[in-house]
Amino acid sequence: MKKEWSIFLTAVMFYTRIPCPRWVDHSADILNKATKYFPLIGWVVGGFAGVVFLGVAQVLPVSIAVLLSMVASILLTGAFHEDGFADVCDGFGGGWTKEKILTIMKDSAIGAYGALGMIMMLLFKFLLLWEIAKGTDAFIAAAVIVAGHSISRANAVFMIFTDEYARDNEGSKAKPVAKQMKFGTFIIAIIIGLVPLAYFQNLNFLKAIPVLILVKLYLSSYFKKWIGGYTGDCLGAVQQISEVAFYLLVLLLWKFI
Repeated sequence: MKKEWSIFLTAVMFYTRIPCPRWVDHSADILNKATKYFPLIGWVVGGFAGVVFLGVAQVLPVSIAVLLSMVASILLTGAFHEDGFADVCDGFGGGWTKEKILTIMKDSAIGAYGALGMIMMLLFKFLLLWEIAKGTDAFIAAAVIVAGHSISRANAVFMIFTDEYARDNEGSKAKPVAKQMKFGTFIIAIIIGLVPLAYFQNLNFLKAIPVLILVKLYLSSYFKKWIGGYTGDCLGAVQQISEVAFYLLVLLLWKFI
């Protein structure tokens, strides 16, 4: 139990800005094992964002509550996944060879593709959550936020399990958590990612599973075509795109089904 707690805290340390004890191990092996808790980090981040939304919605318009909940999640993760999405936009937007794409993605500077991509992604996410929040109970909207963060991270774990890491060097900060996973670890991560859907007690929400599988399959195919696999930035992009896809599906389910 103590070992698993240490592995979970390693995931917290790596994927968020939450302070952790100094004794928490961050070796490559432990970081790799901590990947199974990636969707559980979605519970933490989504839960924090959901609580902020619920609190602010009591005194301010729902649009402000949605915006501040997004700010809360970004602050808690240090824009870890948003940064990955922006790097992917820059790399695949400006590079035409594997080497060029990987070089651009590793550059800490953000370019036009990355800036525009991030703006559009955040705007899309805000509008979707705003529409969802306007049409339902505040607690349901908060649960949607938690589920979105959790299931989108499960989709990133799915890519780790099935795809190959694209970089040849060991210098990338994402390398320790970007290796092949054991099947049992993968199943645990997926179950953790899907558990929040049970809150809605509506089988329609299970439609999110095939939709997100299609999103993952497309992104896997795209990344493999251009760079032969994925990087840590690609995982961030998968998380962001999957989160938005989930919110879009929820909105469509409530409006048209």
